[in-house]
Amino acid sequence: MPSALLVLLVLVILFVVVMLAKTVRIVPQARAAIVERFGKYKGTLSAGLNIVVPFVDKVRYLIDLREQVVSFPPQPVITEDNLVVSIDTVIYFQVTDPVAATYEIANYIQAVEQLTMTTLRNIVGGMDLEETLTSRDEINTRLRGVLDEATGKWGIRVNRVELKGIDPPPSIKDSMEKQMRADRDKRAQILTAEGGRQAAILTAEGEKQSSILSAEGDREAQILRAQADREAQILRAQGEGQAIQTVFQAIHDGQPDQSLLAYQYLQMMPKIAEGSANKVWVIPSEITKAMEGLGSSIHEIAGIPKDATPRTRVDMGPTDPQLPRSSADPEMRATNEAVQQAIAEAESAANPGRGSRSIDPATATEGDEPTDPGAPAGQ
Repeated sequence: MPSALLVLLVLVILFVVVMLAKTVRIVPQARAAIVERFGKYKGTLSAGLNIVVPFVDKVRYLIDLREQVVSFPPQPVITEDNLVVSIDTVIYFQVTDPVAATYEIANYIQAVEQLTMTTLRNIVGGMDLEETLTSRDEINTRLRGVLDEATGKWGIRVNRVELKGIDPPPSIKDSMEKQMRADRDKRAQILTAEGGRQAAILTAEGEKQSSILSAEGDREAQILRAQADREAQILRAQGEGQAIQTVFQAIHDGQPDQSLLAYQYLQMMPKIAEGSANKVWVIPSEITKAMEGLGSSIHEIAGIPKDATPRTRVDMGPTDPQLPRSSADPEMRATNEAVQQAIAEAESAANPGRGSRSIDPATATEGDEPTDPGAPAGQ
């Protein structure tokens, strides 16, 4: 009897445990459980702890309410220009109505895949290959619109559609690569030509500026050389004039007579014989008589009076070289002043013992004759 009671107690406990297991249902977060009673939809269990009627209510499906990502294998699609391309897609969708996703369609993932394939063929069939490769955004938008409209009654919302890859045939790939290579070569040649053009323009502009600067430099150099030549000629002319005046004045100051001229003639006679054409030169035997005659004849030459003492002193003019002062060019005036200063420094260096007083030839008289430092006193 006690054994029968123990077995009955164990059976009761087991029954209670089974009833609790059939009554209590725990649904995970972001899931939805579809409950059927005798094969008919009874209700939807939300996440958490739920109580059902044991042996009457049955949890038929557990639907995932999170956003799901499904990648479909590449599908061959024919473009408008009769080229076959392989396109693989990725679908982002979410179940919004678990009841519709369970009872409106048998397998919503397979349905979405087939719908994606047919819609993609319709869209790409109206485009050529070039447009297909460059219109990904347009294809994605149109495909998402069709899928969202078709899957709405299934309790599914398509959030995003992406084309993962568009693969043309190998021959088309080679042609496209050649075309791209040719296009890049063309752009490279255009850029190279533009670079050469710009370089040539810059070089020409540089040469032009260089030529202009060189011409201006040559012009200024020629002007300066011409000014220097003019100043040099002026100085040489003034120097020659002063030399002539000095010689002329020295002749008058020395009071030459006929004997001096005869002596000078005798000094010049050897130089007459130095010419290469004078092979024979005969000296007259009566050289004294010839010299006397020469002296008498020279004495009668006009311009050499018997009385050689000058009555009026010759005006030699200023001793310093005079440069033109009428020039209005500041550079010319500066050049003239520099030349005058250089001449003054040269004269002071050549005659350190000479005083700085100068006699104005215009106001000089016979009693104010310059005294030669090397001449003896009283001469």
